[in-house]
Amino acid sequence: MDMDIRGKKVLVTGGSKGIGYHCGLAFAAEGCDVILASRDGAALEAAAGQIRGRHNVNVSVHAGDLSKPADRVALHAAHPDIDILVNNAGAIPGGTVHDIPLDRWIEAWNLKVFGYIHLTQLYLPGMEAKKDGVIVNIIGMAGRAPRADYICGASGNASLIAFTAALGGKTPDNNVRVLGIAPGATMTDRIITLSKSRAKTKFGDESRWQEMLAGLPLGRAGKPEEIAELAVFCASPRGGYLSGTTLDVDAGAQFRG
Repeated sequence: MDMDIRGKKVLVTGGSKGIGYHCGLAFAAEGCDVILASRDGAALEAAAGQIRGRHNVNVSVHAGDLSKPADRVALHAAHPDIDILVNNAGAIPGGTVHDIPLDRWIEAWNLKVFGYIHLTQLYLPGMEAKKDGVIVNIIGMAGRAPRADYICGASGNASLIAFTAALGGKTPDNNVRVLGIAPGATMTDRIITLSKSRAKTKFGDESRWQEMLAGLPLGRAGKPEEIAELAVFCASPRGGYLSGTTLDVDAGAQFRG
C-alpha cells in the first residue's frame, strides 16, 4: 500500500537507535526526507549512513541534548520547516518512588515530557500556518497500565497521553493532526535496561532481567519495526482521520490480568 507521503520532510527525535532509528528507516522507505536528532553525533551519523545505504532520500542529522530548551530551539532553527514531527527521545529510569531522587526525575521529564511539549510548541505554529502537518508522540504503555516499579515513566507517559488528547482534539481545526502511540514491551536496548531495573527491585539481582519478559502475548516482545510502520501509517493520509487518540500496541497485555 502506497502511504502517499513521498517527499515529506520528517523529523525524528531519539533517531540514532531503537524505535527512533526504525521510524527514520520506515519513513525513508516511503520516500520521505528524514532528519534524525539525538545527543550522540557519531551514532546519528552511523544511523544516517545505514538509511542512506538503503533508500535514495535526503537524511540529515542534528546532535543536541533535547532535555535542554536551548538545544530544542537550536534544532528548530536549523530545521524549521517540516511536515511530520515524531517525538520519540526519552530515557526515563525504572525504579520506585523511593529509588529515584527528585533531580533525576526532573532530568528525565525534561527530555521526554517537557521535550515533547516544547518541540510541539516550536513546530505546531508553522504547521497550523500552512494548514498541514502531523505530530506523532511515541509514548508508552506505562501511561495506560502504571506500575510502582516504573512510576516516573508511568506518570510522564500519562501526562503525554492527556497532552496528546487535549491538543489533538483541537488541531484539526487547522488541518493538523496530533496523535500518540503507546508501545508495550518492545525489543530494544531500553527494554533490557528497564528489565534489569525491575529485576533488581523484585529479586535484588539484575541478571534475572529476562524473567521480567516471561509470559508476553504471542510469546515475544514487540519489534521496533512494528512501531515504526504504525507511525508511518498514522502520519500518512491512510491514517488521516486519527487525531487525539493514543494507540496501544501491547498485543493485549494490559487485559491479561
